[in-house]
Amino acid sequence: MNKPVSMAAGTGILATSLLGAIALSTAAHAGPVAQPAGSEKCYGIANAGKNDCAAGVHSCAGQATRPMDKASFVYLPKGACAKIANGSTTAGK
Repeated sequence: MNKPVSMAAGTGILATSLLGAIALSTAAHAGPVAQPAGSEKCYGIANAGKNDCAAGVHSCAGQATRPMDKASFVYLPKGACAKIANGSTTAGK
């Protein structure tokens, strides 16, 4: 036999599900990250989904779909990008 579920229990589960969905949708549409003082944009080194922002097909943080995307960047301390293989301070294609 099935036990009846109280309305309070069902409401709690629904609320938890809705909060989880909202959190996921907010993370998927993050806006641009503000550039920290003393930093520069370094293109071509971000992992997929780990970029700070981009030029080209998307415009927001975390939306890079490929690793090493030459149109997506991360912020690094000034001068650090030049020391990283494939890093560039200008967007590529």
